[in-house]
Amino acid sequence: MTSTLTDVLELERSAQELLFHEARTANTFTDEPVSDEQLRAIYDLVKWAPTSMNIQPLRVTFVRSVQARARLLPHMAEGNRAKTGAAPVVAILSADSDFHEHLHRTLPHVPNAKDRFPEVSRREDMARFNALLQVGYFILGVRAAGLAAGPMTGFDAAAVRQEFFADGTQEPLVIVNIGKPGPDAWYPRLPRLDYDDAVQVL
Repeated sequence: MTSTLTDVLELERSAQELLFHEARTANTFTDEPVSDEQLRAIYDLVKWAPTSMNIQPLRVTFVRSVQARARLLPHMAEGNRAKTGAAPVVAILSADSDFHEHLHRTLPHVPNAKDRFPEVSRREDMARFNALLQVGYFILGVRAAGLAAGPMTGFDAAAVRQEFFADGTQEPLVIVNIGKPGPDAWYPRLPRLDYDDAVQVL
């Protein structure tokens, strides 16, 4: 990005580099731990993502223990298994179709908001779309903590749902490796589309 375009933004240049320009998906990790305080701080940023009617359907399952990791790894695509096994923390990001159970707290100015969502299929569609908006914020939150976020959809979603959420209403969407990047962590940077390729002004 040219200095002119960088300078027109309100966000300081160092923060732009941390969150966007220099942010990469790590394929190796150090053994430096990710603390509970860091995870809480990440979520404290993520919770401000916009969602329809403030439904906030994203649910985060942090996988850290050896036992939980052993449950997850068999369901990862082969190419994602090693790095997921090495990451200090792995997040399963899910959409909860029972978001309406919390509307009395998240949308308190609309009486009986829960009653507007009797259809499970409608709730599932809304949960999936809005949770994916929150996933984008989650990636930025991890980067803001000075960590690498490695988002992946290369996993058996049905198997992960059965393994971790069999008795619930959560649909796994994305799995994110989290930690400090290790040696040879990066693949070569791939090109991005230019403004004129992706944007039109009407």
